[in-house]
Amino acid sequence: MTLSSAPSRKTRTPRAPKIVINADELGHIEALAEGALDRNPDLADRLLGELGRARIVKPAKMPANVVSIGRKVTYRDETTGQVKSVTLVYPEDADIDRQRISVMTPIGVALLGLAEGASFFWDTRDDERKTLTVIEVAQSAENP
Repeated sequence: MTLSSAPSRKTRTPRAPKIVINADELGHIEALAEGALDRNPDLADRLLGELGRARIVKPAKMPANVVSIGRKVTYRDETTGQVKSVTLVYPEDADIDRQRISVMTPIGVALLGLAEGASFFWDTRDDERKTLTVIEVAQSAENP
């Protein structure tokens, strides 16, 4: 009897990029996630998971190049090459016509806490997986 010594292929899951959360925003974001557990459990679980692995910092220590509530982020879709700019906001301030996306959307959860240069994946509402790269983070010209 001969044993095949074919190399085993191990599927490698990309490592999630490090994220940083403003301590002043943490309570509000946790409350939103917990409130969404019944209506959108997958999104709420993903957001709570992201919060659980995040480094929480005081507002004065929040890096300027990290996505947080009220900051404008420019990112590139690595599949299409398309570049978009949006401002991350709380749900009550969301307005897609003004490129203000809620932290309680799949892309909002994916963007939260990422630094410039980070690449990440997110699943669209149509169950399509996209890889995006954060190009630039800036303070929004308008208040969220």
